[in-house]
Amino acid sequence: MGPEGPRSDQPNADRRTRVTVVVALAANLVIAAAKAVGGVVAGSPALLSEAAHSVADSLNEVFLLAALRRSRRAPDARHPFGYGKERFFWALLAAVGIFVMGGCFSVFQGVEALRDGAQEQLSGYVAGLVVLGVALLAEGASLFRALHQARRENRGLRDPALRTVVAEDGTAVLGVCLAIVGMVLHMVTGQVVWEASASLAIGLLLVYVAYRLGAEARDQLIGEAADPELSGRIREQLAAEPEIDSVEALFTMRLGLDTTLVAARVDLVPGLDSEDVEEVLVRIKGALAETFPEAGQVFLDVTDRSAQEAEESPAATGERGGA
Repeated sequence: MGPEGPRSDQPNADRRTRVTVVVALAANLVIAAAKAVGGVVAGSPALLSEAAHSVADSLNEVFLLAALRRSRRAPDARHPFGYGKERFFWALLAAVGIFVMGGCFSVFQGVEALRDGAQEQLSGYVAGLVVLGVALLAEGASLFRALHQARRENRGLRDPALRTVVAEDGTAVLGVCLAIVGMVLHMVTGQVVWEASASLAIGLLLVYVAYRLGAEARDQLIGEAADPELSGRIREQLAAEPEIDSVEALFTMRLGLDTTLVAARVDLVPGLDSEDVEEVLVRIKGALAETFPEAGQVFLDVTDRSAQEAEESPAATGERGGA
């Protein structure tokens, strides 16, 4: 497989992800407006919480569109490893948006409803339930598209933009179900505690989802290693090279969605002169790039293990001490 094989579909994958995000954005904008109007008319804290949830999701989709555009910029003098981590930065902002605009507002609505109660208006609640039913269909369709795309592509939910859309839509579907249950129980029993509890549950759900998405983005921004399976395969290929006596250390770090930095400390077999070493290193780097196209940056550091062991031997240590 040539070095461009697994990467050939990346632009198409990004276009499909962009369409998925735009579909989710359009759905959330319409749904947010409908939920807000229905929530005000019905005086429903659960419906207002869902409106805040949809507003947060809409803002987050804007962040994700920015991530898709900016992360594909070419490396430059200030960013020689490229802009791949932009995806993780905007995913982190999306997680903050879910936490603040969705989770905190929903918890606030639930607490306010428990403290002050809510005015039940049957006609308004019926309209609110209709809005939630339409929202459930729209959110479900958006979730289905995102999951279908994740199953079709090799990278699946490793893409933070696609992963965020799936998390948002999945949470939205569950949140709408909670809001419907809360509103129906409020209408049947006349007790606002049911709807307030639904609002609190939606808020806590959003806080949890925001934490998980934020933790994943944080790990990538700090500098997370490649998955152990990939690292193991790279180490095996290096160890199989005839000129490499041993692989002393291997370090990897994900630079973006499809790019990984590889740095290895290797001990070469004895008898290679300086020109041979240079040719060997060039060939090994090329072989790694061909086998692992995601290894966008490869650095090999040659060590002399025998000289190092001699340097650290007790006899050498004693001689240095006697001197």
